[in-house]
Amino acid sequence: MDNLRDFLASARTVAVLGAHPNPSKAAFYVPDYLGRKGYQLFPVNPVYAEQELWGQVAVSTLTDLEEPVDIVVVFRRSEALPNHLEEILTAKPKLVWLQSGILNNAFSETLRQAGIPVVQDRCLMVVHRQLFG
Repeated sequence: MDNLRDFLASARTVAVLGAHPNPSKAAFYVPDYLGRKGYQLFPVNPVYAEQELWGQVAVSTLTDLEEPVDIVVVFRRSEALPNHLEEILTAKPKLVWLQSGILNNAFSETLRQAGIPVVQDRCLMVVHRQLFG
């Protein structure tokens, strides 16, 4: 992604793949921070489907979302990423963000070849704070 700051400033919607209701988990507090910064959040996790998080009802998969998203932020183990490849390709987000500790070069390269930029092994909350204070 050439200008991450400009992209994050213009992005409005974030799907949270692996969203979690426990406030002590990064899959809750990172998206919660983003919601406080004005992003509309869409929780995605089959374990918590039908539960409300951040004012939205969680869905099982990205393909269950009814509107397009700018960013898919991923809170899943690196080895689980191939299981989500088809749904991400179908959702066609403008960016896929793999949180700290999540790294899968083959998965990321497949997305890049499909025209979807990927950020790997970085915390979106930390980067957002660095770019916007």
